[in-house]
Amino acid sequence: MKKYITDIALGLWRLFQGMYITMLNFVRPKFTEQYPENRGEKEYFDRFRALLVMPHDERNHHKCTACGICQTNCPNGTIEVVSRMEADEATGRDKKTLDRYMYDLGSCTFCGLCTHSCPFGAIRWSNEFEHSLFTRSKLHMQLNRPGSSLAPKPAPAPVPAAPAAEPAKKE
Repeated sequence: MKKYITDIALGLWRLFQGMYITMLNFVRPKFTEQYPENRGEKEYFDRFRALLVMPHDERNHHKCTACGICQTNCPNGTIEVVSRMEADEATGRDKKTLDRYMYDLGSCTFCGLCTHSCPFGAIRWSNEFEHSLFTRSKLHMQLNRPGSSLAPKPAPAPVPAAPAAEPAKKE
């Protein structure tokens, strides 16, 4: 009989605990975030990983040398670097150039190994996080723009000429 009364008291205590939490949430002020309207007002952390991008400058140059380190470090084959050999005008030797940089957003795990391992800083993460589509094929993207090329290396600074020695004065 004692266990029966204890179980009823414990059940009532837990019921009042649940009702107390419900009443607290009932009287708290509500905060509704208007998502589609304030879409551009969100600020994200610098380390937020949403979409892999390859920055290009105003002359359509990028920093990717098609070395393939990012492709090798990708754990699930999300990145495919397609390169070709071209003759270098300056040296006349064959040089590897980037043809296509393919990225599959649908299979990306956002681990960041590709951006950390890139020795040239050619790829980075952007804050574009809305990727809902009706077809999976639209998640396959080419990151380098058509007609883009490797950014030329800056010309070395000219070495100032040594001042000429002054002739000795005759007295």
